[in-house]
Amino acid sequence: MMEHGRTEEEAKKCFYIADEKGLLGTDRIHELSPEQAMFARDEDGGLSLIEIVNKYKPTMILGMTAVGGLFTEQLIRDMAKHCERPIIFPLSNPTTKAECSAEQAFEWTDGKCIFASGSPFEPVEMNDGRKFYPTQCNNMFVFPGIGLGVTLCGARTVSDRMLYVAAEALANYVTEDELAEGKVFPSINTIRDVSKKVAIAVIEEAISTGQASKLTEKDIADLDDFVSRKMYDPIYVPLIEKRTIEI
Repeated sequence: MMEHGRTEEEAKKCFYIADEKGLLGTDRIHELSPEQAMFARDEDGGLSLIEIVNKYKPTMILGMTAVGGLFTEQLIRDMAKHCERPIIFPLSNPTTKAECSAEQAFEWTDGKCIFASGSPFEPVEMNDGRKFYPTQCNNMFVFPGIGLGVTLCGARTVSDRMLYVAAEALANYVTEDELAEGKVFPSINTIRDVSKKVAIAVIEEAISTGQASKLTEKDIADLDDFVSRKMYDPIYVPLIEKRTIEI
C-alpha cells in the first residue's frame, strides 16, 4: 500500500487483525506481541470476525489460524455483498485445518472470489458449467528467483523491496486466461521462466539501491541474457551400464 502512495499509518489502518478473542484492541496491548501491537485499534477491540466484515467491509480476508471451517457461509456471503471480487485466502494446512474449502469459497461468492489456499484443492465446477482451478499459495514461485538474483548481483542483504518486486514480477506473469480460470499463480510448467523474471526484478532493485557489487556494465546492458546464461540446466550425460563380456 505504501508503494501506491499511502503513508505507513494509513496503510496500517487498512488492516483489521483478529485472534481468538476478536479484533486486536489497545485495551489488550499488554498481552500482544510487538508485531500484533502495531495493528491494535483504539476502538472496537474484541469485535468478532463477522462483525468486522459487516462494519468495515474488507475486500480481502486471510486465514492463518489452523481452525478448520472458520470462514463460515454467512461470513463469506456477507463479504461478497460488500465487494465485487472478494479475495479469500484460507492459508492454513493441512486441508482439515483450512478456514474454508475452494468449493465453498467459489459457491458462496457465485464464482466471483479470488482464491488461493495453503492446502491443495481439486478444481471446482459450478452448476452453470464454469470451472475454476484453485491455486495453492506456495513460495516456490519466488524463492529460487530471489536467491538467484541476490547471488548473481552480489547483494549483501535481501531488502523488503526486493521481496515486493519479486512478488510483483510473479503477479505480472499470470495471464488473463489464467485469472479467468480462478488462478492467481502461473502454471508450474513456467516456473523456470518465472524464476528468471523474478531474478531480473531483484537485480534491477539491487542496481537502483547500489547493492549490485558483482555486475559489469556488459551484464547490466542485457540482464535477460546475463541471467539466462547463469541459470543451471539439469541436463546430464546418460549413464551407460557397465557389462562384463565373457568370450
